[in-house]
Amino acid sequence: MSKFSDDIYTEPSNVDLDTLANLGPLRRMAGIWKGTRGLDIKPKADGPRKQAYVENMELQPIDPVTNGPQLLYGLRYVILITKPEQVKTYHEQVGYWLWEPATQTVTHTLTIPRAQTVMVSGQVKPDADSFELVTTNGQGICSSEFIDHAFKTVEFRIKVSFNDDGTWAYDEDTVLMIKGQTEAFHHMDTNLLSKVAEPTPNPLVRGR
Repeated sequence: MSKFSDDIYTEPSNVDLDTLANLGPLRRMAGIWKGTRGLDIKPKADGPRKQAYVENMELQPIDPVTNGPQLLYGLRYVILITKPEQVKTYHEQVGYWLWEPATQTVTHTLTIPRAQTVMVSGQVKPDADSFELVTTNGQGICSSEFIDHAFKTVEFRIKVSFNDDGTWAYDEDTVLMIKGQTEAFHHMDTNLLSKVAEPTPNPLVRGR
């Protein structure tokens, strides 16, 4: 039996337009952030290599979104990363963090300019101090033909932890099957983020 209603068209009524007030566990991520303690463990021909990085992340609330009866609140984000003391972009990423109050589900989407996208979801308590989202067996992962040939992503995992001082941290594990290797490679990324500026309210709230 389907967990979804037969009515796939009727949108919810009396939707609260204030996204910041309805983000559940994602509320503490809204705003502009900087992290100076990033660590990337990446694959190279001669083995794993560690790289420190500096990260600027902006997460801004979007207007409420409906898929028929489904109601989502979210944050649009952009991440720009450099190596310490450098200007050249080391990593760039865009996407959404979404919260569905009715099912207490968090969805994270990411797109990187290596011709790859990922989507991962999981149930999270609204007041959670930490949560982890995982996709396995390539589900929710879409890569270019070359990426699948050379560095096929078979699993993606991200853990988010909120701290009492207002900072938050993430730990990512992107599991790769690299051409010519029999063992999976764990491409790890972690950083601690401190708030630089508060978020801007979503357009419908600003327009009141």
